[in-house]
Amino acid sequence: MIIDTLLKKKNITKYRLAVESGVPHATLNDICSGKTKLEKCSAETVYKLAKALGVSMEMLTKDGIYNSDRERAYEYGLPEYLQHDLDAYKEGLKTKSNLLDCLWCELYGSINVAEITDGVITSEHANYLRKKYL
Repeated sequence: MIIDTLLKKKNITKYRLAVESGVPHATLNDICSGKTKLEKCSAETVYKLAKALGVSMEMLTKDGIYNSDRERAYEYGLPEYLQHDLDAYKEGLKTKSNLLDCLWCELYGSINVAEITDGVITSEHANYLRKKYL
């Protein structure tokens, strides 16, 4: 499940996530064990978990949405630095900027930091962004 993967990447426990998100530990255990489907939880619960994990709500519920929706979601709800660099690169493509190589490098670095250093996006998410833009 995506939450377990994100917990491992961020090196935090379910208990710590429960405390930081304000979601009861029992509820989080039910979600992680599969007893409760995340897609059936309230938007508030999904929001709290997503915010505490530093990902978009769509990312948490990716198993419950269509691939096209997931791909669209991969370009929004990113960490601020990655969203900024992605928007700058898209704008550079549109305007045929002379600095496109610099913008490319910034985006490449931000994707790597978000995935590897900060652990706020999954490998699947990072690979999608690399494949589409780099």
